[in-house]
Amino acid sequence: MTGIAPLCAIVPPYVLDRLAEDGHAPAARSLALDAVHRTARLTALPAQPGPARLERVIADAGHAERLPGRTVRREGQSPVSDQSVNHAYDGLGATFALYADVYGRRSIDDRGLRLDATVHYGRDYDNAFWDGHRMVFGDGDNVIFGDFTACVDVIGHELTHGVTQFTAGLDYQDQPGALNESVSDVFGSLVKQYALHQDAAAADWLIGAGLLAPGVQGVALRSMRAPGTAYDDPRLGKDPQPAHFRDYVHTAGDNGGVHINSGIPNHAFYLLATALGGPAWERAGRIWYDTLTGGHLPADADFATFARATVAAAASRYPDHSVADTVTAAWAQVGISTG
Repeated sequence: MTGIAPLCAIVPPYVLDRLAEDGHAPAARSLALDAVHRTARLTALPAQPGPARLERVIADAGHAERLPGRTVRREGQSPVSDQSVNHAYDGLGATFALYADVYGRRSIDDRGLRLDATVHYGRDYDNAFWDGHRMVFGDGDNVIFGDFTACVDVIGHELTHGVTQFTAGLDYQDQPGALNESVSDVFGSLVKQYALHQDAAAADWLIGAGLLAPGVQGVALRSMRAPGTAYDDPRLGKDPQPAHFRDYVHTAGDNGGVHINSGIPNHAFYLLATALGGPAWERAGRIWYDTLTGGHLPADADFATFARATVAAAASRYPDHSVADTVTAAWAQVGISTG
């Protein structure tokens, strides 16, 4: 998949909008920077042959707003004194490990793409994003958000936007965009679970746990177990994610609600993974990976199209039908028919 890569950031614009409207200066600056990057509309990297081994390069922007910054750690080099650099390095490695060890994927493009990241971007920058070329991390403002390198699932989420970019290329608008975001939440959570050796029952199913600063009334940015419950804070507002299709949010903002409505397919995956039991990256994750990479999913897939594709992927890989039936049941519980 080549072409124009959307700017995929972990903190939804409606969260930063609310903070900015309340006079939170870091959120207003972060929104302005995000707008600059969206306007730049970077050409996505084409898949290029490379080594199958992990290769990481971490740069430091030094709180400037210019990329990539100064290279501070390369593959195989020892940890440095800057923990943001080390967290980014380790998070890139954990993401590579899930895709390589479990799904046999050679980096996010399946052709050995080098994983580049920049830390300390801007001052009090309240976001992290994948721009089609690299991961970029802000330090947060330490009032609402902490260091964005500290959450391995955030790193896995953003790099999975790269996997989607090189596979199904789901449009970043409305239901396809919500699926794009959901796929990143799914595999971001699996990156964390795989790194922690957790099965589906033990996982917290939170995206960005630990990212909210002390004093913020919330546990994470999103909850796959219970969409709509991740936070309820006077400054952030209440988590608006629905868990069922009957509550789908129709909005012109957030590219048609891509971060909001991702709660619906997120919850379907959670229901499937916990119903199947065991490590979620095995059967449930394999079905989602097969769906994303099988070459049959259209870029404009809506929820029903994606759901039917997951049932087909399950039936193809697990022909005894019980797994496919469990996939069908998970989607039915969130109001999506696979018939």
